[in-house]
Amino acid sequence: MFNITEDSIKKSTLNDRTFKKSINYYKNNYVKNLLYYKNKFTFSAIVEGTKNYNVDINFDKNGELQHAECNCPAYREYWGYCKHISATLLDIMHKDKIGTFDSKEKRNNEQIQKLLDNYRFNSDSKIPINIEYNYEFYPHGTSGYKNASTLNLRIGEDKLYVVKSIKALFQHIEHNESMVYGKNFTFEPKIHKFKEEDQPIIDMLKEIYDNESYINEYSSYGSGSLFKGKNVILTPNTLKRFFSMMKQRKLNARIYHNYYENIEVKDDDIDLSFSLKDSEKNLSLEMDYNGLLVPLDQNGNYFFSNKSILNISEKQRKNLIPIYNQLSKNIETSIKIPKEYREDFISEIYPSIKKIGNINIDEKVKSSIYNPDLIKEVYLDNENNNIIASIKLIYGDTTIEPFSKEKRDLQNDEKILLRDLEKENEILNIFENANFKVNKDNNIYLDDEEDIYNFLNNMLPKLQKQADIYYSNSFKNIEVKTSSAFSGGIRLNEKTDMLEFNFEIDGVNDDDLREIFNSIKKNKKYYRLKDGSFLPLSINNLTHMSNIIDNLDLDLDNFNNSIIEIPKFNSLYLDSEFQGEFNYINRNLAFKQLVQNIKEPKDMEFSPPEDLTNILRNYQMVGFKWLKTLSTYSLGGILADDMGLGKTLQVLSFLLSEKKEKGSKPSLIIVPTSLVYNWEDEKNKFAKNLNTLVISGDKNSRKEMINQINEYDLIITSYPLIRRDSELYSDFNFRYCILDEAQHIKNPTSQNAKSVKMINSENNFALTGTPIENSLTELWSIFDFIMPGYLFSHNKFMKKFEKPIIKNDNNEALDTFKKHITPFILRRLKKDVLQELPEKIEHKITAELTNDQKKVYLSFLNEIKGEIKSSIAEKGFNKSQMKILAGLTRLRQICCHPNTFIENYNGSSGKLKLLEEILDDTLESNHRILLFSQFTSMLFIIKKLLKSKNIKYKYLDGSTKSEERRELVKEFNNGEGDVFLISLRAGGTGLNLTGADTVIHFDPWWNPAVENQATDRAHRIGQKNTVHVMNLITKGTIEEKIYELQEKKKKIVDSVIKPGEKMVSKMTEKELRDIFGI
Repeated sequence: MFNITEDSIKKSTLNDRTFKKSINYYKNNYVKNLLYYKNKFTFSAIVEGTKNYNVDINFDKNGELQHAECNCPAYREYWGYCKHISATLLDIMHKDKIGTFDSKEKRNNEQIQKLLDNYRFNSDSKIPINIEYNYEFYPHGTSGYKNASTLNLRIGEDKLYVVKSIKALFQHIEHNESMVYGKNFTFEPKIHKFKEEDQPIIDMLKEIYDNESYINEYSSYGSGSLFKGKNVILTPNTLKRFFSMMKQRKLNARIYHNYYENIEVKDDDIDLSFSLKDSEKNLSLEMDYNGLLVPLDQNGNYFFSNKSILNISEKQRKNLIPIYNQLSKNIETSIKIPKEYREDFISEIYPSIKKIGNINIDEKVKSSIYNPDLIKEVYLDNENNNIIASIKLIYGDTTIEPFSKEKRDLQNDEKILLRDLEKENEILNIFENANFKVNKDNNIYLDDEEDIYNFLNNMLPKLQKQADIYYSNSFKNIEVKTSSAFSGGIRLNEKTDMLEFNFEIDGVNDDDLREIFNSIKKNKKYYRLKDGSFLPLSINNLTHMSNIIDNLDLDLDNFNNSIIEIPKFNSLYLDSEFQGEFNYINRNLAFKQLVQNIKEPKDMEFSPPEDLTNILRNYQMVGFKWLKTLSTYSLGGILADDMGLGKTLQVLSFLLSEKKEKGSKPSLIIVPTSLVYNWEDEKNKFAKNLNTLVISGDKNSRKEMINQINEYDLIITSYPLIRRDSELYSDFNFRYCILDEAQHIKNPTSQNAKSVKMINSENNFALTGTPIENSLTELWSIFDFIMPGYLFSHNKFMKKFEKPIIKNDNNEALDTFKKHITPFILRRLKKDVLQELPEKIEHKITAELTNDQKKVYLSFLNEIKGEIKSSIAEKGFNKSQMKILAGLTRLRQICCHPNTFIENYNGSSGKLKLLEEILDDTLESNHRILLFSQFTSMLFIIKKLLKSKNIKYKYLDGSTKSEERRELVKEFNNGEGDVFLISLRAGGTGLNLTGADTVIHFDPWWNPAVENQATDRAHRIGQKNTVHVMNLITKGTIEEKIYELQEKKKKIVDSVIKPGEKMVSKMTEKELRDIFGI
């Protein structure tokens, strides 16, 4: 409609810069109240700028531009469109592209066009401005500031203008307001931008502005301003940031009253030169520097030098500042050094000056300086067991005693001694750090025992490297025994059945020995012997022996002729401690045999009962001999074999052997209620010669049975009954008391634990696959049963082991604990005895429907029965197979969990409850599980269960991509996750999952071969553990009938049959009728 283009507008605009500004005006909606008068083909608008301006534009009826005017100063003074006219024309042009100026639809189009324009005219169209930085330094109160660094700016497009208030600049930017700086430049935040190299400095100044605004707004105390007119005061930290940002750039600077243009900031040292001259027998130091040298910050990091700002090195700063400060205080340009201070100056200050610049020394001064080698002599003496020392620093013919009160006469000395203060200080620092004090004889001394030990043990070796040491004879008596002869022995006294342990240090009596170990307990560093010498308590043999005394809770008052008696159950712990570098302890033959026999029970010549010789596997034979060995020494133990390894058989063979060797005497076995008759069955199967009494029934019956105990070899009862009958057992003394599933006494305060610990017996054993479930206290409770006192009282056990290990993650305490318990726990896992086990052990585990589940199952069963009967009657068997398959699937889903397809079912599932129990037992024993199900809906329910129990798992079904499948398998085989949930269809083949040793088939598949293939994901080459396979079957349902059918049809099951409906086609009508009971 209107014949205008972007190019025509640009050509008619004053210049390119003005056109760019007009683009920003248009883009930022500066054009307001654009009105179109159709009859006159005329537009009017108000355009915002430093103030509002009126724009009028006329077109002819053909859309040709006739006239445009604005009431701004630029329109009146220059030829060409101003930015206000050009911005209005851009607005008209883009509105014209989308049609009329008033319809709702077109207004929407206008917004879209504006969005496109914003992308078209991006931020690069903003006009960059130039900035000039002017740094000013005001020392000594000049211009109202004191030692202050300030910064002011000049900005503009071409010509630069002074920013009269940096604070006002940021206020205008904050409110998006224009700010006039001159006739030809107005800073407008909407169209101007700062250059990239200037932005960090602008950000720093904005930060000062923001912080000050915040403090003034929120602080009740008020604050002075860093903005002073055109200047902003730079704090030390801000100054450092500013100089750092100005490296490789130019700035102007006013230092004092001198103005410098285009100076640089750089990392460099000042080029310095000094002169040292003779001045009437005194010395005169001058700094030879032409020009202005000014430190610009309090620490002297930055100096103005030679028209540059230098960030000097730390070395130059440290050595220059003291000299500069002294020179700047003097009216004259030199420092005068009196004659008595010449040596100090030459020795202390002269080396520092050499580090920061050149120093020219006139010949007279140079010839008077002499620098002989330093010899350091130290004399050490013993006076009343205290150390007396004197020091001599010798330079040629000059001897300096640093602690002498007599001063050397330097006034008449023409020569100047250049002393090596660095080496002098090395030796003096040793004595200072050793806490020596000065006495009236100008010597230094130590009278504190700890300081003396520290000096002898730590400082004297350093001193020997620094100086010539001269010792008096009496000093040599104060020695630190860095090595001592240690000896000791352990013997098993077969008469007292106790260990006799002795420990000796050459030249130390029993009283001293007790005090030595008491000192170690008090964390002392040394023990001072009666002869005045020191015994360091950090000697390995001492600390090691102290740890043993502490770990065995030995009472040092019981030392008798350096011998202490210890219970023999500590034999293996002691033997393990005195190995390697600590193998200085002699052992008698009886002790050696005890240790060897318990460590290697398989070498013992114990024979099992003849009837069991060919039944016991090799590892079970080792377990039998282990029990026999411990009993020989009247020691207890925990048989902690993994589940299914035959702990019951090992115990029965042991009891039979004991009866044969020692005659008949009752032994008591306490088991969970559910295992009472299992033990009786096992006894009847493997140990018929054990005359056995199972105590059960009511109170009177049990009492009568208990009275007959002495007539039997083996008594079996349960934990609940022993709690009730414990007092009735008090008159009996059993040969052995053995606990099965001993975790039942893991709580030492429980009635179970208290009751079994009241039983009188010669020896005790415990059986458990999980000796620790939650805490070390559980294991302590079992040990408190098998060998009371071995792991101390519960309070001491908590202090020595549980708290350090569990709370403090103390590896040393853990190592000691393991040394105590390892000899008395025999634990074999399936993977340890792989050759002794079948390759694959399968279990059928039965679940029962819950009441709610049973109602749903029976309802669906009756409905499906009727539908199948009708379908077969109407269509025949073959044409009813889909109906049959659908009905079977629904019933199988209900056996798993009705929620697999019934959304509003609120009941539970018997099989899910069973799975939860299996998970707890299996994972507790550190097994890892593959769980297969045909139904992904069931797997999702199981996922919820695993999450609620914080069990880590992996998941795979048909939607899992092949690459992800490989990664999941890799992660699981590398130990990530305890359970792998797998859809049978998706993961039954093609996966290697030997990271698991337990397979659970949650629901039975039609074809056992498919289940076997799934099982073989774990049971395959590379699997090192026995694989346990669990088939979960719901009692009284079609699952049982399918399972029975599978057993009958092994040949079919072993064949390759594809899953699903084809399995149904392989089944006869009679078989299907049997499944449904129709």
